[in-house]
Amino acid sequence: MAQGTARIGRDHYHTHIDLASGHTLVSDEPSVLGGEGAGATPYELVIAGLGACTAITLRMYADLKSWPLESVQVDLHLARKDNAMVIERSLRIFGLDDAQKARLADVAERTPVTLTLKAGIPIRTHLL
Repeated sequence: MAQGTARIGRDHYHTHIDLASGHTLVSDEPSVLGGEGAGATPYELVIAGLGACTAITLRMYADLKSWPLESVQVDLHLARKDNAMVIERSLRIFGLDDAQKARLADVAERTPVTLTLKAGIPIRTHLL
C-alpha cells in the first residue's frame, strides 16, 4: 500500500525520506529544537497525509456525482489537549450548495487516512 525509507546521518535533525513511488521528502525540526527547519516536522507530515487524503477523496466524490466543486481547502491543527493528541479539521468547500457541502463533510469522516488514524494502527518494529 505504501512504503518508504527514512535516513538520518549526523545532521540534527535533517532526515531524507525516500518513498517507493520515487518521491523524496525532507523532514527536520525547527531551529528552536536543534534542527535547521529544512523540511516539514514529523507531525506536519502526519497532518499533510490526512489533508491530502481528505482533499483527494472529496474531489473524487464530487467528480463521481458530477457536482460543480470549484475547490476544497482542508485546514488542520494537531495539538495536545487534556493529555491526548487531537486533530482539528476544518473544511472550506467552494462551488456547492449547503446539502452537497454537508454530504462532503460526512464523506470526510470516512476517508482512508481518517479511518486509519481514528482506529489506530499497530506498529511492529524489527531490528535488522
